[in-house]
Amino acid sequence: MPKSTTSGLEDSYTEALPASRALFERARKIFPDGVTHDSRRMRPFPIYVERAEGALKWDADGNRYIDYWMGHGALLFGHNPPHVRDAVRDQIMRGTHYGASHAAEVEWGEWICRLVPCAERLRFTGTGTEATHMALRLARAFTGRVRVVKFAGHFHGWHEGVEIGVRAPYTAEAEAGQLAEVVDAVEVCPLNDLGAVRSALAGGDIAALIMEPTGPHFGTVPLTPGFLEGLREETRKAGTLLIFDEVVTGFRVAPGGAQAHSGVTPDLATFAKILAGGLPGGAVAGREDVMRHLETKATLEETHRTKIPHHGTFNANPLSAAAGCAMLESIADGEAIRAANDAAAALRRGMNEILASEKISWKVYGDHSDWKIFYNAASPPSGGEDQSVADVPWKRLNARHPEKSRALRQAVILHGIDFNGDRALVSTAHTPDIIAETLAGFASAVGMLKKEGVA
Repeated sequence: MPKSTTSGLEDSYTEALPASRALFERARKIFPDGVTHDSRRMRPFPIYVERAEGALKWDADGNRYIDYWMGHGALLFGHNPPHVRDAVRDQIMRGTHYGASHAAEVEWGEWICRLVPCAERLRFTGTGTEATHMALRLARAFTGRVRVVKFAGHFHGWHEGVEIGVRAPYTAEAEAGQLAEVVDAVEVCPLNDLGAVRSALAGGDIAALIMEPTGPHFGTVPLTPGFLEGLREETRKAGTLLIFDEVVTGFRVAPGGAQAHSGVTPDLATFAKILAGGLPGGAVAGREDVMRHLETKATLEETHRTKIPHHGTFNANPLSAAAGCAMLESIADGEAIRAANDAAAALRRGMNEILASEKISWKVYGDHSDWKIFYNAASPPSGGEDQSVADVPWKRLNARHPEKSRALRQAVILHGIDFNGDRALVSTAHTPDIIAETLAGFASAVGMLKKEGVA
């Protein structure tokens, strides 16, 4: 793992990663910000990874890390799981792109329909952003309405239809390059406020309400009890379609997603990440009568009025389909999900015990195969089980603390661990030995930050 050899956290980080630094200098000359995804940007530069296996990855300098990015949530079995790898290897020998329908896409779709409660029909897309975009178009076509409701802090991809109100001050205002008239068709409601939703739906002009069904960013702000049930009732009364964005929660919270876990069935749901076993791929699934707007109708005139054209060079790509079939078959019994949940729970307990011992006013929390850090807690946790954030106002809980999160990420990188600084995803590859190593590294990193005056 990297060794700290100079004073100062950032100096230590820079000195430990010369190859990553050199790659970043090259990247700056060709990519805006020097990165290909906003979340990978880090000051003074990000790490560059060369290979990964299980819970581990190695960077361009040969340093080994325990990984808690897990492919932005796409990897439930860790990196390169043999059953998914072998399925992709077998498929790549038969071709990567047929420009035609194929058997694997049918099997992949059958798995989704078997597992997901709302999936009467589905259509594959290339990404999760494409899936949420399609879901909104379907809702507008089906209802004949234009306006959409979303929640503050909830993220549904980067298309301009809903990429508003994600960050403070959570207003429905156009961002750079967005069309104001598109943004004007979206209403942003505060979190966990059923009254605000009821008011928004009262005009009878809302096509869809779209949400992350565990709260923003996989439960950074958990939903209050009964909120999903209340939304289902209110949207049904208003003739508004309820859309669950299950890009993260799908096949991670339960084999049938958050909707199966909660018992609340939406009209439409969007999927990506675990859906395609770590390869690119997304999908929209939902009610047959809504999904019919993707069908070609009996006459040309009727088709022009009612059909949503849908193309996509890599929709249901054979490699993604092979990986997706292998992945969904292996999570169908729920055992892998339970194992990842148990590993995450052990990490949350151990990290809070460290914070309690060091008297640091942060808190680690989460409900599934994840852990999140609340940097602005009123006091240190009382112990490992002190994880509840139910009494914290949502704006405090959803707030970002970039200096602290960057410092912690650098510190844990120097101790052989990588996560995004705020949230982490856990897999079945995070074994008890890996968990023990993580907790030891976290304890050392926290000690480093105390000396730096950051924690």
